[in-house]
Amino acid sequence: MAGLVDSYLRGEARAFFPLTPTSAADRRSAVAAAVRPLDPAVADELERQNARHAPSPARAAHLAALRRGAAAVVTGQQVGLFLGPLYTVYKAAAAIRDARALAEESGAAVVPVFWLQTEDHDLPEIAGCCLPTASGDLAHLALPAAASDRISIAHRKIPAAIEGQLAQLRELLEDLPHGPAHLERIGRHYRAGAGWGEAFAGLLAELFADEGLVLLDPRTPAFAAAAVPIHRRALEGAELIARGLRAGCERLEAAGFDVAVHVREEAPLSFFHPDGPTGPRYRLDAHFAEVGGSGRHTRQALLERLEAEPLAFSTSALLRPILQDTLLPTAAYVGGPGEIAYFAQLAPLYAAFDKRMPLVVPRARFRVIEPRARRLLVRHDLAPQDAAQLEEALLARCSRAELPDGAAVLRSLLAPFEQTLDEVAVPLRGELEKALARTRTSVRVAAERFATRYERARLHRDEAVVADVRKLQRLLHPKGAPQERNHGFAWYGARYGDRAFLETILASVRPFDGSLLEIEP
Repeated sequence: MAGLVDSYLRGEARAFFPLTPTSAADRRSAVAAAVRPLDPAVADELERQNARHAPSPARAAHLAALRRGAAAVVTGQQVGLFLGPLYTVYKAAAAIRDARALAEESGAAVVPVFWLQTEDHDLPEIAGCCLPTASGDLAHLALPAAASDRISIAHRKIPAAIEGQLAQLRELLEDLPHGPAHLERIGRHYRAGAGWGEAFAGLLAELFADEGLVLLDPRTPAFAAAAVPIHRRALEGAELIARGLRAGCERLEAAGFDVAVHVREEAPLSFFHPDGPTGPRYRLDAHFAEVGGSGRHTRQALLERLEAEPLAFSTSALLRPILQDTLLPTAAYVGGPGEIAYFAQLAPLYAAFDKRMPLVVPRARFRVIEPRARRLLVRHDLAPQDAAQLEEALLARCSRAELPDGAAVLRSLLAPFEQTLDEVAVPLRGELEKALARTRTSVRVAAERFATRYERARLHRDEAVVADVRKLQRLLHPKGAPQERNHGFAWYGARYGDRAFLETILASVRPFDGSLLEIEP
């Protein structure tokens, strides 16, 4: 996906994105095209949802602006345990800063909105998170999660087992400088019997109360009623829409880019909940049969069910932006690399729904350099990005051993053997040609295997250096992935103070810029 995203940010993918965030003219155009008053029913539901959260004059002002006529910068995320990975708050912070920048640039009111992806049903992914620990290890917290029931997270409650996870969280965080305060804040929201979306939204809204972040949960009767025309068109025009999307995928592939989201031939983009809103959800195939389920339906029967029970339908990843931009006056969507990649597929879908694609903006990306990580970097003369290298490569950089490396050992093994073999075989070379070749190959393979094992043993000889390298990688590139994908927010909130850490993030965001930045809280 990196090639497509990089091309987009350079303004080179105009065939797939009508607007680019690096263009001031495009940014102003996006805001001007988006500004409109909210539908009164949508405004009422949005105000009702946000009234459940911590009081926020800034949020109240933003809701009033949306009702009167404003543009929105939207971002979203699964409603994970204890806010999920760090990039959740990076997305929210980027939406806030981008909204401010667009307002200053255009002179229009622009409001940050966080879309709670409560239609999703991937409970195993939602119900877990990872945290760094004082020792530098990675702690995994998770609630029981059945993988097969396919029920939207909006209809699930946090189980009693949350008490065990809160106890584990206390063990990890209570001795940190701001641990008790952050644990108290988490406990107000993540409690047995609370809805997953309710807990996530409540904590996020409280953290960003000063910035007035607006929260939106699409899985409600009011928003389902507003989505009826979208699902109707998705069902009635399924074949034509799928063909348009497939043609768009072919254009992407012809341009040398990967396709992020598979498009099912002639299949509608809506999910169907045959047992009602709180039951399992299924994609539908080209014959309106449930993918992964046992039901088969006619188009007419589905349309009738849609009119009678709108909440029996929910959106797929590709259809969700259409619902988003129907409910909201979206000037810009803030997304990660994967989301930007699937927006590249959406031009035919926006055309099919007679809508304008918003500006797609890369989310903020950060690498947090804590003092313990900085000490390791200085000790071994490394740069933060070096932590993404393989362990052996880092050990080679850090190694102070006087022993020869594996390549030198391999040369010392093979050179005299090759010379001797050539000397003794000269008189009989014609008769021993095949045997010589086999012997050379066998010996080379054995020598290379030995040299590889030797090199690994040499690099791992200094246990203190090995421990430092592994700790550095756990801190900056855990599980072989960017820190923001595997570290949860809770550690940083407890270590540095949740609001203080967020203020550092907000101050560090560069609007419309997805570059990886380093911060030292």
